[in-house]
This record gives sequence, structure tokens and C-alpha cells, in this order.
Amino acid sequence: MCSTLYSPTSILSSILYSHPNLLKKSSNFHCSCLSSSPNPLNSQDDESSINSDPLILVERYSNGAAKRYVLNGESSKQTLLEQHNDNQLNPDTAANLNWLPVSIKDFILPAGFPESVSDDYLEYMLWQFPTNVTGWICHALVTSSLLKAVGVGFISGSTAAASAAASAAAIRWVSKDGIGAVGRLIIGGRFGNLFDDDPKQWRMYADFIGSAGSIFDLSTQLYPAYFLLLASLGNLAKAIARGLKDPSFQVIQNHFAMSGNLGDISAKEEVWEVTAQLFGLGIGILILDTPGLVSSYTALLSTWTSMRLLHLWLRFQSLSVLQFETINLKRARILVKANVIHSKALGRIDCNREENILTWERFLSPRIIFGVPFSEVIAAERSSSMVKKIFKLYTNKKYVLTIDQWQKRDFEVLVSFKVGATSLSVLQSVWQAYWLYEHWDDSIDVSRALEESLINLECRFDNFMELLKEAGWNTQKLNLNVPKEPFIEFDDSQNR
Repeated sequence: MCSTLYSPTSILSSILYSHPNLLKKSSNFHCSCLSSSPNPLNSQDDESSINSDPLILVERYSNGAAKRYVLNGESSKQTLLEQHNDNQLNPDTAANLNWLPVSIKDFILPAGFPESVSDDYLEYMLWQFPTNVTGWICHALVTSSLLKAVGVGFISGSTAAASAAASAAAIRWVSKDGIGAVGRLIIGGRFGNLFDDDPKQWRMYADFIGSAGSIFDLSTQLYPAYFLLLASLGNLAKAIARGLKDPSFQVIQNHFAMSGNLGDISAKEEVWEVTAQLFGLGIGILILDTPGLVSSYTALLSTWTSMRLLHLWLRFQSLSVLQFETINLKRARILVKANVIHSKALGRIDCNREENILTWERFLSPRIIFGVPFSEVIAAERSSSMVKKIFKLYTNKKYVLTIDQWQKRDFEVLVSFKVGATSLSVLQSVWQAYWLYEHWDDSIDVSRALEESLINLECRFDNFMELLKEAGWNTQKLNLNVPKEPFIEFDDSQNR
């Protein structure tokens, strides 16, 4: 696809003088730079060229499927292409798993496998699996023995009936543990890539869910007939909490290990943990030894509730003091907002303090939806010619960003990624989204607004990255994940 290059001076002249009221809220903002800028859409020749030349794009998915979009004038055509998945795992490291479906591979292997892990990862896990199986077999046998020892096996002496009762009780107890293990399986398989992005949030959520599990356990005293059901639900909730807690905590520990001393950090954390456990157990025994407390369920429940609320508040305070030097999506939003409005970069202390641990990123403003299929971009613009205009703006970018004009509830930005997009592409799209959000006016033309936002991105983004480095941020490792699919690329066989 060919495009005409224009100098930054001509672009700015065309925008600032031909359209002085382009963005009403930004009339006092001036940008001066000599960097390359997006292709303008001001000339009549460009308009006619866009409307006459068809634009052919291919949207690719991780399973090998693809969709071809043909944008011609005001019409669009979508074709589903059937393709084989060429992105097979490295045969030297994953030959034993090539027969697995892609969905199962995504469930059991880390994102980006095999490039994202060391060469010995898969072999280690293949040996670890049968090791854990035999360990849990031993756990089931020991549980059966313990139940017999505490009296289940001696109800009627050493009869076969007593042995069968003990075995049945053991099966029910082990099944309760198995239900809990399902929770950890789901968390690890489906949400494993979340913990590197926001360990503080998920560590906090782990305590909330663990509290819910304890409520199920406390309810068994009120409904003893449903003991197994309530205990199983309690185990399930606490297992999910553990599935959130352990990976999040490992990320936090890795943050502490500045000199590669992760083992020492973990060992000393165990010292702190065990010491706190001994103190807690001792105080708990004193509370339980208080006359009348054990016999009063209401007193027991109120004491537990007050201690649990104190525990959650203390957990929140401990996570709030963490000062990560890596940039995730929440911190990227805070940093970008400060730069767009005040042309500065916040330091680690101020940014981490401002970060909201409990709020999900999807509920923050402006709302940014990443990895949008190209069909949604077409639906948002409702015009193939407008889509072609917008796509032409992003010739030199690895993403395509537009505004959902039909979203009346809130300002919403849609971002599609091209083949080869990186974490830096995500950060650039966030910067552009915030610039549009801060300067938006409903009366302006979307394509012109996008053009001006891209010009400002070209002018200021490099300086923004330099300010981040000076403020102590690790700009070489951005925790901004590009969605796994879909990706857009030109159909080189057709766009000539």
C-alpha cells in the first residue's frame, strides 16, 4: 500500500490554521517537533484516493484461522479463511505435546511458551506431574489411617463394617480436598497471566475469597447435616484464594530480590510467617479459653468477624507500601495522565501510592478495550471509507485506535493490534487514548481528532519515555501484555 509523506510543518499548518477550532478544549496547546508524523487526510486527492483504492486486510487468530476484509468505498466484505496453524511449538522442546489442542496448551503452559521459559521447563514439569500424583495417593492413604485412629474404625470393633465405614469417611474427606483442588486448577489454567500484571490486586482478592471460605466453614456448626457440602465449598473458596495468593506472592518476593537472592528472601519470609503463626495461635488459644466463648456461637462469630476485618485492613496497608518499578496497565494510566495534563512523570512512590489496589482496570476512565476484532472497528465507524481513513493514519504504528462514537454512556476507545505489536505499542495507545479523553469534544470530527492526537504522540512520547527513565522506572520491561488475538496485517498479495 503506497502513501504520500508530508512534512510536520505542512501538517501542523493545515490543522492549526485551516481548522483552528479542531479541538475546543486544546486551543491553548502548542506542539513543536520535527519528528515524522502520520499521513494527513486534508487534501482532496487523498480523499479520492482513499475512496477509489480498495483496502484489503487480514485478521489472524492464534488457532490459525483468518478473516479477510475488503474495504471498497462505502462497502465492506468479510471472508473467513481456513488455514492450518503454522505456529507450532518448538519440536526440540515440545515434541511430546504437539498432539494437544491449542486450547489445552494454553491452559497448561505459560503464555508465550516456549520462548517465555527456560529450555528445561517442560521436561521438569513432565517429571513433576507423576511426582505429585504419587504424593496425593500417599495423602489419601494417610487420611484414611488418621480417620481410623481417631475412632471411625473402632465403632464396632475391628469388624469389616467398621473398616468400610472408615474407608467411606476417608473417601468423602479426600473428595472434599479434591473439590478444593479444582479451584486451584481453574485459577492456574485460565488466569495465570494476570499475576505478573497486578500482584497487589490479586493478593488482596485472595484474602477476600479466603474469608468467604471461612464463612462456609463457620456455617457447618449451624447446619451440621450439610457438613460435607459446606466444608467442600469452603475448601473450594480457600483453594481459589490459594491459587491467587501463591503466584501473586511469588511476584512480590521477586520484586524484593534485588540481588538475585530470591531463595533467601523466601526463607526469611517463612521465618516471619511462622513467628506470626505462633503468636496468632497462642492468642487464639487464649481467646478460645475464655469462659463462655466456645459455647456461644454469636460471640465466636463476632470475634472472628472483627479479627477478619482487622486482618483485611492490615493486608491492604501492607500492599499499599509496595513500590514496583515496573509499569503495568494501572500504573501506565496514572503516569500517562500526569504526562498528558502536566507534561511530567510521577516517581515510583507517588505513582504506587496513587494506584488503586481494589479497582479493576476495566472500570477506570477512559475505558480502553484492547484486542478489538476489526469487525467491531467497522461497526463503530459505520463507514468503510472512514475506516480506510483511520487505518491510513496508523500506517507507521503497530496498532489502530478509534473512538466508539455510538457509546453514549462513557468515553470509550477501541484498540486493534497489528502483527508485531509489542508492550510499547500498548503504552503508546494508552497515551493517545488519554490525550483524546482530556481534549475531547462531541462536536469535532473523529478522524481529525485522531490525526491531531497522533501528531502530539509523535511530538511528546519520546520525551515521556525519557522522563520515566529519569524518575526511576524500568522502561525495558513493561508489564503491558498484547492480547493473544486477533492481529491485523495487510494482505500483501492484494495491496499493491
